[in-house]
Amino acid sequence: MSPTLADAARGRILFGGDYNPEQWPEETWHEDVRLMKAARVNSVTLGVFSWSALEPEAGAREFGWLDRLMGLLHEAGVGVVLATPTASPPPWMGRLHPDTLPRDADGRTEVWGGRQHFSHSSATYRRYAAAITEDLAARYAGHPALTMWHINNEYCTVDYGDEAATAFRRWLRTRYGTLDALNSAWGTAFWSQGYDTWDGILPPRHAHYLKNPAQVLDFRRFTSDMLLECFTAERDIVRRHTPHIPVTSNFMPLWIGQDGWRWAGEEDVVSVDVYPDPRDPLGGQRGALVHDLTRSQARGPWMLMEQAAGPVNWRGVNHPKPRGLGRLWSLQAVARGADAVCYFQWRQSRQGAEKFHSGMVSHAGEQGRTFQEIRRIGAELAALGAEVTGTRIDADVAVLHDWHSWWAGAHEGRLSSEVDLPEVLTAWHRALWEAHLTCDFAHPEDELSGYRLVVVPQLYLLTDTAVGNLLSYVEGGGTLVCGFLTGVADEDDRIRPGGMDARLRGLFGIRTLHEWWPLEAGETVRCEGFRGTLWSEEIEAGPGAAETVPYRGGELDGLPAVLRNGRAWYVSTLPELDALRELLASVAAGAGVRPVLAGLPAGVEAVRRGELLFLLNHRKEPVTVRVPGSHHELLGGEKVTGSVTLGRYGVAVLRP
Repeated sequence: MSPTLADAARGRILFGGDYNPEQWPEETWHEDVRLMKAARVNSVTLGVFSWSALEPEAGAREFGWLDRLMGLLHEAGVGVVLATPTASPPPWMGRLHPDTLPRDADGRTEVWGGRQHFSHSSATYRRYAAAITEDLAARYAGHPALTMWHINNEYCTVDYGDEAATAFRRWLRTRYGTLDALNSAWGTAFWSQGYDTWDGILPPRHAHYLKNPAQVLDFRRFTSDMLLECFTAERDIVRRHTPHIPVTSNFMPLWIGQDGWRWAGEEDVVSVDVYPDPRDPLGGQRGALVHDLTRSQARGPWMLMEQAAGPVNWRGVNHPKPRGLGRLWSLQAVARGADAVCYFQWRQSRQGAEKFHSGMVSHAGEQGRTFQEIRRIGAELAALGAEVTGTRIDADVAVLHDWHSWWAGAHEGRLSSEVDLPEVLTAWHRALWEAHLTCDFAHPEDELSGYRLVVVPQLYLLTDTAVGNLLSYVEGGGTLVCGFLTGVADEDDRIRPGGMDARLRGLFGIRTLHEWWPLEAGETVRCEGFRGTLWSEEIEAGPGAAETVPYRGGELDGLPAVLRNGRAWYVSTLPELDALRELLASVAAGAGVRPVLAGLPAGVEAVRRGELLFLLNHRKEPVTVRVPGSHHELLGGEKVTGSVTLGRYGVAVLRP
């Protein structure tokens, strides 16, 4: 049985962050340890970008500094998540081995001086990565400080170079077997693109006009698989040395470049980096979406690998977090299933590209507000650990999401560049979040019978298996609500006859989908009782549609904007928020799904994890929340009966 996050957490919430001591003189390390103890830090990640410090020239090894750090941290009671440094090869590698450098779609080589400058398909890069990983694993396998392995960092490299082209052809041969099958899947009869030899196939490099969308789709699949090969190669090395130590690699939030479902299945611990904008009034909801998705990928507790203690450095204007917001968002992650709350990074850098990215110890030092807030968060997480770690969240609602559908729907030749899947997904999740309906995410081919309600914001591409799964779910008594532009294409991005899979049209009571009518930015369409945004569709309802909400006015006057056929609903536009929230809340209630807590004020989030009820105030003003019965409030220690008052960005954790 593979190790899990619980093996690293050991009944605690892991608290800490990326630690980059090679940026500092050794006398600073002892000061760091003192401050870590003061902040209740129990876990740090070492070595993420340390390749040149560990291997300053090809074949050399400099482990002395890491030996001293591992010992120092262990003596202080701080566990180590030891990273392989392979996200950022040293300059000597690119200089000696140009084949390790990736090329972009225009043929330009990406050189050293930044990070992620490696070709995932390069045999030379993979050989060096395996060698440094092997030596790290052999040296530290028995070290008592080691609690987890962290492979690479934020895998995101895309490579269009010659070695990647060879690997792409090899990948395609495995997928299709014959050129006839590939030509059929790619629709190469269009624009005279038929291939007579595998050697003629290239990555979708710079083209005169629109690229073949099926080729682009397969290249995205290939890229995700090649990066996964890099991960699993290093994972297998460390597993061989330490089969009892869990392994992770951090996702970026809702990142398009990796098939997150497939990747999560290869990890012992699913971890993610979450960076909502502190000026975004929906930052809390966007964080909740990433938490829900990550928890669902993990199928249980997960790790918040990175967040910011203050400002970041990549936005046009980088704002700090107001007092209390960092605490709120950290506890929100715990509420939604995190058993580890960590930051990038421990001490704010004085040099380099991220010297304005905040740290747990900011440039203001020990007396700065940031570190004082970190101390409070550390103390509260230490108090909550025994109460919450390992507990689960039960959801009656599943939101379906699939990276292959996202990839296919993002092609440059689509009907509307205004339709951005993450924003559509966010709108539907926000409606559920504001209705206080806790949701999981699921793959469209997953077993869904355990959910009372399944929501599909948009799945442009659906496999035959996924379509059958949705039909079986409804036939088995489930309730389905589906958004526009769903079921349009098969797994090869081939448009289904009729513009939507015929089985889905029958399920929703659609006789004919005549035309798609995308809307301009800011344009709305009037419907009975609400306004639709972004999209509309010219649909003719069949005799099976038991209920419709019509469009009013314009070209679609009188045609259905919303159809209901038994327990299956189809929404052919994106309703404005209030209407979408009311629709989903109504359908959920009909399916027997109830809010976590009724009558909550706006801006207050309620999540039940195990027997604990988390109440989180996303407002700047205090608010009083009514709660049934008596509870013990774990953060303040007082007894709560009937109601609880939450201060600005306040949190209460209630145990019956």
